[in-house]
Amino acid sequence: MGITISAHELAQEIRRGGKNTILASFWLPGEGAGHTKYNSEHIPTSLFCDPATSLSSVPSSRQGRNPLPDADTLQRAFEEWGLDVNHNVIVYDGGKGLFAARAWWILTWAGIENVRILDGGMAAWEAAGYDVVGGPGNLHGHCTRRPNPGQLPVADIDDVKSGKYLLLDTREANRYAGKKEHLDLKAGHIPGAVNVPTRELFNEDNTYRSPEELKKIFRDAGVDDPSKVIVYSGSGIHSAVAIAAMHQAGLEGAAVYIGGWSQWCANPKNPVERGTE
Repeated sequence: MGITISAHELAQEIRRGGKNTILASFWLPGEGAGHTKYNSEHIPTSLFCDPATSLSSVPSSRQGRNPLPDADTLQRAFEEWGLDVNHNVIVYDGGKGLFAARAWWILTWAGIENVRILDGGMAAWEAAGYDVVGGPGNLHGHCTRRPNPGQLPVADIDDVKSGKYLLLDTREANRYAGKKEHLDLKAGHIPGAVNVPTRELFNEDNTYRSPEELKKIFRDAGVDDPSKVIVYSGSGIHSAVAIAAMHQAGLEGAAVYIGGWSQWCANPKNPVERGTE
């Protein structure tokens, strides 16, 4: 089974009253802006997921901008959503798929099976003509899930430095090349990394490309054995998109370097490479 669900399929699930927990992973700049967006419009029956507080822990130069959430953070989030062992989980966002992918990756890493992403997100839902609602959302049910972190591979900085892995940098080409950097301390990329910008993994409407197209993109980047691949981005957001796309293409097993460029470039001793070669 693929990791995505279409707007039409989700609408049918909602109409049937299927056993699903739907999470709106909304983030916008400014304190509380994601929740404000959720209150203004969301897919019926969905619950709010705050990526900053539920899918991450406190940022630092030692860990990067979006470190992994600890077990207590995950448990609080699970209880807020009322995650049930008998329910499927579907995630979506209101943007380009970044925060839906982060939710998919974190929940899968935390032991939730068969999490699916609404392909194309909120825009696809509205483009298909389905209704949206406002307000605080439905009350959550009783939580019967417990986090079990470690169900997807994670790499640390020593793994990155080992030289044993193909490194995929999933940031946009200009950031990879060191032509611009507005989020982290230095511009450039980890020496030897290959650039696979996440925008190449989507169609124009922000739905994922076909499994065949995705497989070709990763094969062209040198991915042969996914278990020997480490994916990184600035802070673990764009890299989640790449891992989701790899799963969609049947290329499972790559690890995420969660600290990413934000952790790497914070240490002046770590080398920096610039350019596209």
